[in-house]
Amino acid sequence: MTTILDILEKGTQFLTNKGIEDARLNMELLVAHELGCRRMDLYMRFDEPVPEDKLPALREHLKQRGQGIPLQHLTKVVHFYSHDFISDHRALIPRPESEELVSLTLKESFPKPARILDLGCGSGVLGLSLAKALGTDCEHVTLADLSTEALSLTEENAKSLGVEAEIVQSNLFLGLSGTFDLIIANLPYVAESERETISEEVKHDPEMALFSGTDGLDLLRLFCAQCDDFLNPGGVIALEVGYDQGQAVCDLLTEAGFTDVSLSKDLCDIARFPLARKA
Repeated sequence: MTTILDILEKGTQFLTNKGIEDARLNMELLVAHELGCRRMDLYMRFDEPVPEDKLPALREHLKQRGQGIPLQHLTKVVHFYSHDFISDHRALIPRPESEELVSLTLKESFPKPARILDLGCGSGVLGLSLAKALGTDCEHVTLADLSTEALSLTEENAKSLGVEAEIVQSNLFLGLSGTFDLIIANLPYVAESERETISEEVKHDPEMALFSGTDGLDLLRLFCAQCDDFLNPGGVIALEVGYDQGQAVCDLLTEAGFTDVSLSKDLCDIARFPLARKA
């Protein structure tokens, strides 16, 4: 008989040997997902046997996790800003830093009820989280991306959260119409020179969502040059950028004529969130 504690301990040791960070947490999440319970519930069920019909799937997921396949691709879910989102190969896996961007943005003053644009939306977590948090203060949310696969994932997440959203295929602003009170974006910002050094897990994200020219700033340059035409007076730009790109993007926003340009740090003290306002 294999108990829940048995499989947690053996699985944790396997993942540790494979060099997986937070091996115990990963194993707990895999087991909880397969058993259809909360992770914390496992602590009350250590002595329970794992149903035999659950073991093959658990072993296969454990093997895949040991090979570096992201946990979120195995469980098909990521918890982001108090909501569960569908997550898979179609879009970038949302990172905890992006939750900080949502929190910072909600503290900003912009016209309400707001028209929101999440540009390069991926799975839609930024725009959908803002729409849920703002409630009636959100008049309209547009979720835009170049990838049709990402947009299909966005649509599933919008339906799951019960958010009415306009979902648009666009190449940056090409394909969009209208103006907005808030434009939020986590655009690709990885430099081509870093292609060989990114982690094995990040390599499972779509290339389209990662790379942006020799210094990682190609799309951000275009964004900063074009976004003024799509932002209402008093509107806010909120961005997430690479660990060493914050000041350069702030300079681009200043050159584009924005005021109140600021750079905020994440919880690791990295300045990665440029914010700006249209006078």
